[in-house]
Amino acid sequence: METTSESMFGLSAQRMARLRYLRKLKDRIATATITLGGISIIFAICLIFFYLLYEILPLFMPASIDERSTLNSLQVSDPYDVMLEEQTMLGLVIDRQQGPLFFDARTGAAVAHGATLPASPITAFSKDAPSSRAFALGFADGGVLLLQHDYDAHYEGDTKVLDPKLKFPMGETPLPVLQGSPVKQLAVRDAGDVLKIAALDDQNRIFLKVFEKVESFMSDEVTLEELDTIQLPTASAPVDQILMSLDQRWLFLLENRNQIEIFDLRKAPDQMRVGLVHVTEGEARITRAEFLLGGFSLLLADDQGRIAQWFMARDTHGADYMARVRTLELEPGVAITSLQSEHRRKGFVAGDANGNVGIFNTTAERLALDEKVTTGALEWIAMAPRGDVMLLKGVGQQALNFEVDNEHPEVSWSSLWGEVWYERYEEPDYIWQSSSANNDNEPKFSLMPVTFGTLKAAFYAMLVAIPLSICGAIYTAYFMAPRLRTKVKPAIELMGAVPTVILGFLAGLWLAPLVEANLPGMLSILILTPILCLVTALVWSQLPLGARTFIPDGWVPLILAPVVVLSGWISMEISEPLEHMFFGGNMRQWLTHDLGIDFDQRNSMIVGIAMGFAVIPSIFSIAEDAIFAVPKSLTQGSLALGATPWQTLVRVILPTASPGIFSALMIGLGRAVGETMIVLMATGNTPIMDMNIFEGLRTLSANIAVEMPEAEVDSSHFRILFLSGLVLFVFTFIVNTSAEIVRQRLRTKYGSL
Repeated sequence: METTSESMFGLSAQRMARLRYLRKLKDRIATATITLGGISIIFAICLIFFYLLYEILPLFMPASIDERSTLNSLQVSDPYDVMLEEQTMLGLVIDRQQGPLFFDARTGAAVAHGATLPASPITAFSKDAPSSRAFALGFADGGVLLLQHDYDAHYEGDTKVLDPKLKFPMGETPLPVLQGSPVKQLAVRDAGDVLKIAALDDQNRIFLKVFEKVESFMSDEVTLEELDTIQLPTASAPVDQILMSLDQRWLFLLENRNQIEIFDLRKAPDQMRVGLVHVTEGEARITRAEFLLGGFSLLLADDQGRIAQWFMARDTHGADYMARVRTLELEPGVAITSLQSEHRRKGFVAGDANGNVGIFNTTAERLALDEKVTTGALEWIAMAPRGDVMLLKGVGQQALNFEVDNEHPEVSWSSLWGEVWYERYEEPDYIWQSSSANNDNEPKFSLMPVTFGTLKAAFYAMLVAIPLSICGAIYTAYFMAPRLRTKVKPAIELMGAVPTVILGFLAGLWLAPLVEANLPGMLSILILTPILCLVTALVWSQLPLGARTFIPDGWVPLILAPVVVLSGWISMEISEPLEHMFFGGNMRQWLTHDLGIDFDQRNSMIVGIAMGFAVIPSIFSIAEDAIFAVPKSLTQGSLALGATPWQTLVRVILPTASPGIFSALMIGLGRAVGETMIVLMATGNTPIMDMNIFEGLRTLSANIAVEMPEAEVDSSHFRILFLSGLVLFVFTFIVNTSAEIVRQRLRTKYGSL
């Protein structure tokens, strides 16, 4: 045996055995290494997935409350309102008999404020925007006094102590709003330089006082100059409550506990009445009415456990009307007995006659908390400005102090993926607007516009890339001369090395202005280039055989290179004459005014061209390799049986290479979906849902890149951006999984060719 091994391989049997052992060892090591690498990749992907879930799950966690203390010393029943200061150390209750009373928010003990109020009995109360900490009291003599609660902080050792005080921003003397008649209902709004006071007297008449605020040049003292006194049209029914919007435009009268009468205060008195709206269902009656944060939306709670949100909108004819936007429910059939809006979010807290408390958010249409806290009806509820502490009191029971955990109430599946009717919008819509100039505006975190923008950008990019890359791959692998292929294929693959930031920079600063200035020319290229190529092919086919053999087979595409360049040059030259001839000298204006098509300089067409250019190398390289790898025996056998080269391509080459071609398309699609820099620089980054090729867009990846540096850590905005990343992750996973399934089926189907 040893002689045979030496005679055949020149090696002894012992040496052969050692080589076989080493080969087997190397094979095992390679197998183990590859397996470990694959498992590590899967593990890393799983870690990414679970980390994204870790950041996202808090968005959908319910709220919770935890009792901190009992306010044994607070003995106030049926107050006008109860408020908490920022640090939740002190509270302010507006008692119907005694007026403003400060108390310790942890024990309920009274805290002195040292202010003196008029002796006339208090008959009405109104509060301004929560951020101003201002409120007004109406008196039996017709006067109205404006007050503001404020706090001075100092330290006693290591303990922070707050000293409450009442300020009188318009003076300590009540304003004479109603002459000698008691103020039955009151609404006050202070908007910069103008103060408006609406008051109801004991004869159901409503008077509107308008004051201008004048600031002294010598001091910070502010005086009021009366501008106008208006008696509003007579109400249709007895008025239960008056509410004025924060912008001082709309006055709402709650009448008979079942209807709202609307007045537009910007119009003449005889034209102020806008309409009368029945706001309850069946025999239900309104029990509480309150403005949502921002003073635009009205919350109306009834004795059937429902809280409806209403606000002013405009119909298709431009007429103002009061729209019922959404209805939330605490406990069906149980009357709502207390209601208070949050100070910094579009949410509110409500309590009912069974002692249940609910924390709601209007934008998300979400009941974040529903918990029974007392055995009787809830008399009043107070929410801290930060939304982290809540005081409440049941009828005949002690007031309680609760700690509130409610971090992300504005997020729900409906607010992320559904149409939401936002304030000051005419209809429900998909909106992404994570920041605004005013904290009163509700957050708009709909992921639909950016998801739509992602798919739109990928669609236009693939629309450009697929024909060019697949057709180029077919010709390069099947028809092109081998020597020319060795130059063309590396050149196209080298395009993939161009940084996408460079492509985005060129697209935004060079291509976009060029396309805008030469729109007719750009459209002419799409028509002129195929025509010139066909004409060139026709002319070439008519040349004598000797002339055609001058260029070897497979090198003919070189003839079309100058033709394509010539087509582009001609199109640019005729752009201006075409624009004057057919579009009145300005095609962009013609698109906008005549066709109603909006045009942005950085639009989807620019993104399609730039991203198509970035995706082409990936698709071309993989598809070309798949086509070139088809065994030559299949091609030669098909040709030998009488098939033409085109028939061989269509019926043999492409089916055999289809798994590779499909993989190339899916990889290109994944690249287009995840692209960031090109869409960031070549679009207007406008999160809109419109398939118009001349409109901009915003993608998920670009949205993350733009807004993540500015997002507050652990905020709803921050976590929703992580959710955007998870959406991209899941989309890529689905695409890749589907692609692999289809590829395997194509391989099984055509593998026998």
